[in-house]
Amino acid sequence: MEREIYEYDAIVIGSGISGGWAAKELCENGLQTLLLERGRNVEHLKDYPTTSNMPFEFAHLGQLTDAVKQENPIASKCYAFKEDAIHFFVKDKQHPYTQTKPFDWIRSYQLGGKSITWGRQTQRWSDFDFEGPLRDGFAVDWPIRYKDLASWYSYVEKFVGISGNKDGLAELPDGEFLPPMEMTAVEQYFKNKMSVLYADRKVIMGRCAHLTKPQPVHLEQGRGTCQTRNLCQRGCPFGGYFNSNSTTIPYAQKTGKLTLKTESVVHSILYDEHKGKATGVRVIDTLTKEEKVYYAKVIFVNAGTLNTNLILLNSTSNRFPNGLGNDNDILGQYVAFHNYRGRITAEFDGMLDSYSEGRRPTSLYIPRFRNLHRQETNFLRGYAAGFKALRMQEALKGFGEDLKSQILDRKYGNWAIQSHMMGETIPREFNRVKLNRENTDQWGVPLLDFDIQYTDNEEKMLKDYFEQIADMFDKAGFKNIQTQDAQWNPGLDIHEMGGVRMGKDANTSLLNEWNQLHHCKNVFVTDGACMTSTGTQNPSLTYMALTARACHYAIGELRKNNI
Repeated sequence: MEREIYEYDAIVIGSGISGGWAAKELCENGLQTLLLERGRNVEHLKDYPTTSNMPFEFAHLGQLTDAVKQENPIASKCYAFKEDAIHFFVKDKQHPYTQTKPFDWIRSYQLGGKSITWGRQTQRWSDFDFEGPLRDGFAVDWPIRYKDLASWYSYVEKFVGISGNKDGLAELPDGEFLPPMEMTAVEQYFKNKMSVLYADRKVIMGRCAHLTKPQPVHLEQGRGTCQTRNLCQRGCPFGGYFNSNSTTIPYAQKTGKLTLKTESVVHSILYDEHKGKATGVRVIDTLTKEEKVYYAKVIFVNAGTLNTNLILLNSTSNRFPNGLGNDNDILGQYVAFHNYRGRITAEFDGMLDSYSEGRRPTSLYIPRFRNLHRQETNFLRGYAAGFKALRMQEALKGFGEDLKSQILDRKYGNWAIQSHMMGETIPREFNRVKLNRENTDQWGVPLLDFDIQYTDNEEKMLKDYFEQIADMFDKAGFKNIQTQDAQWNPGLDIHEMGGVRMGKDANTSLLNEWNQLHHCKNVFVTDGACMTSTGTQNPSLTYMALTARACHYAIGELRKNNI
């Protein structure tokens, strides 16, 4: 029987988008690495049970039953928590948490984490985003700027495969792009119309992690061209979109340096006061409840923003009674998210000789245009917006020959116009998570308690989004313009960030410019917990770039015996 190894060069906690990258980079640079995942194993292709199912092959045609909704009042709010992908999401009763204020925590506990079900939209940050806190005085100044991350964005983009256009926008830097998806006729019309009316409001094709023209590195990964099925939350049999299971984790495995342990809940990180560093992690087997300790020289915490906060808060010692690295007592504070509450719909009765085809997995994107060069509104920061125009088919009616004739000769109505808001929220001291030590989960880990809310800034921003985008729609000639506040709780955006923020000053931040804990140099945090502010962009690309950058720094520091 093979003896279990308990000592490694590196431990990575979490196997999602950032954890997969950490495992890949550390293994490829020769480090014996332990990758810990609290959920079950999911193998690419093998464990996508619904990926090719037709609608009639689902017992409930892909929808949720009332019983499932009642048992999962939080998870069932998620757009992808449907019959075809329910197995990739955490069920509410199995993993409880407490709420001082309402927060919808959407989770995916399995190898690959949420990288299997993510929205796949990828935009770089610019210095407008990194300099935001310094300009308006909210949060703390980022310790890095765009120039520090630009080459790392390129590094991960080439491996991931990003579809998009070179748009030449300072507020949304260009990347290493595969050919873009195509716009519909009305989308192109709207883009052209806005370019005439506004100098500062650009409409571009969405940038997304889909292979429109696979390059040799993608073929080497075993991935193929995106078929625009838009069934990505099931797992893709073509490897057309990026997830950890199809790329970073297999690349780590083929080095021979990776040890993978699933069904492993990390209870806490161990700290040695004599050595002045972390020495390992305490792990609970989810099935047997057996406790084990694994040791390593360097630890990357990539458990997902909120679980990363939980692990660090629960990692107490005489040196750190309030959580690992938490000398300033701000661990778990300044949690932020994206405001996705705004929706606008309309109709367009022009261009009726054109149609929309296929199931393109991305919308158009309107980059942030508010408060970029100066403070011009009564709210701080800004918002981006999605935009989509699809030709509506008339509803089918009747039975038999009548229905058959309608299917063979579909009738089309007007164009359906849609937009959604992606607003930045300001990290606030009172928006925080903390441990509920009076209640623990089945593995003895304290539950996480949420005390997070919208502020007046988000309400003002939402109002401006409605006014500005509706006015753009009106000027484009769209009709029946309707605004809707979806009234989502914080969390349903699934873009939670912060709590272990980066910064220049150890008195006001937890991590330095290399994502390294100020007061525990061999522990790195490179998932969403590290974010000092949120920007308006989808954040996963930035997590990947930060992770690759931090890994290469950590490897260098290990070789110099500095950590």
